[in-house]
Amino acid sequence: MPYLRAAIKKSLRLHPAMPLLVPYISTKSCSIDGIAVPMKVRVVINVWAIGRDERFWEEMEEFVPERFIDSGSAAEIDFKGNNFRFLPFDSGRRMCPEMNFVLANIEVMLANLIHRFDWELPLGQESHDIDMTEVFRIVVHQK
Repeated sequence: MPYLRAAIKKSLRLHPAMPLLVPYISTKSCSIDGIAVPMKVRVVINVWAIGRDERFWEEMEEFVPERFIDSGSAAEIDFKGNNFRFLPFDSGRRMCPEMNFVLANIEVMLANLIHRFDWELPLGQESHDIDMTEVFRIVVHQK
């Protein structure tokens, strides 16, 4: 189960349900990465881009759920929005109220699928034959 939870974190990092969070309005002037953000400006947070930022994630496109299990900075990352590198459910007052329900459902569904089925590719097909190209819109989906 810890590996399954790590795989879910990995999937939500690369494929958040909403790539752009609900817009915020800045309450005071500040600077973010050297960019001045004036007061009362609408700010849209791109969670999809944060999940693929090379400054925060090594081998960002690789399937390495172990990074969420092993000791280190990524292992302490949770869904609660306390670490701004990983915000699949937003954070603070706007955090998804159904987060725990959603996570429990994902875990039960995946555990049952893995337990009850033998997964393999069709005869004659290799893993590199599968087209996993994505289209970035309001919700990211396969092409």
